[in-house]
Amino acid sequence: MSSLQKSRRAKTREDIVRGDCVRAMDALEANSVDLIFADPPYNLQLDGTLRRPDHSRVDGVDAEWDKFASFEEYDQFTRAWMASARRVLKKNGSLWVIGSYHNIFRIGTILQDLGYWILNDVVWRKANPMPNFRGTRFTNAHETLIWASYGEKTPYTFNYHALKTFNEDVQMRSDWILPLCTGAERLKNNDGTKLHPTQKPESLLYRILLASSKTGDLVLDPFFGTGTTGAAAKRLRRSFIGIEENPEYIKAAKKRIKDVKPLSEGDLELTASERNHPRIPFGVLLERGLLTPGNRLYSPQKRHTARLRADGSLVCDDQTGSIHSLGAQVQGTASCNGWEFWHFKGSNGALQPIDMLRKRIRAQVQTKGVAA
Repeated sequence: MSSLQKSRRAKTREDIVRGDCVRAMDALEANSVDLIFADPPYNLQLDGTLRRPDHSRVDGVDAEWDKFASFEEYDQFTRAWMASARRVLKKNGSLWVIGSYHNIFRIGTILQDLGYWILNDVVWRKANPMPNFRGTRFTNAHETLIWASYGEKTPYTFNYHALKTFNEDVQMRSDWILPLCTGAERLKNNDGTKLHPTQKPESLLYRILLASSKTGDLVLDPFFGTGTTGAAAKRLRRSFIGIEENPEYIKAAKKRIKDVKPLSEGDLELTASERNHPRIPFGVLLERGLLTPGNRLYSPQKRHTARLRADGSLVCDDQTGSIHSLGAQVQGTASCNGWEFWHFKGSNGALQPIDMLRKRIRAQVQTKGVAA
């Protein structure tokens, strides 16, 4: 049964808990959460009011929740919430945590000390960063995300092929160019100021959830703020638990999430990995009569032509081998995906990759239960 089918049997969970994140996580069942996204206080250590050249005040981060007396106090806070998060995280789950240069390096050390295993650091490059008004440093145009699994040898969800399709059939890189949260998405107070100073764009959470969770998974955000994680989770039909102390943030998050319309179940099917498909040996194509010994196979643009033999091997000039090894030989490369390299002539004479024939057999296996 697919994860999508399983999700249809269970109601999506949408919980927002008011309170301290450590105490709230300690009340949750151990090993119950599939994915954690954490946007903890940055501990910016701001000194004085920041103003633009025209002397107008910059609406920055000066809330009490971002103030700590010392690095030691911040480290204690970080260790406490990260240990609680680890207790509720499933062994096959993963954690994302975002920060700036003020805190991300301290977070990374503590994360490793607690036994998490870093999978990637991802740079969120802001397409529209705030300028450095004082002209004393480089414009701070990025934040860093750490993606970590429960441990070095533990499994985790990574929808590699879905991300590659999302990125126009190119591997998703670890530098993401996304705009800041602005316009209608940015929640405001009655006076027009930002309701939450570090509200993240929903596009960022959409990509994180698409990459590292499945439909119906339970996502935990221990610093819920105005509910970006909840909005993205609801849209993608993930369950979520958000923990937040500020009642104004909670009120805004509830209203925001209520207005989100989940995607239809059919639209949530992801591009599957080849590993999830039944294995079809090349020889099966001969057994089924889709190809016949003596047939010619061609490389793209017919640069190379090979003859098919009864055992499934190919011959090209004085070289022979499997679809993969011969493909590598004629190209002078270390490896080759023969399914995509070699082509056959269709009924209209046009070249088609032999992978089309494999897909035809897979469709029979998956829909009719026909054994390969």
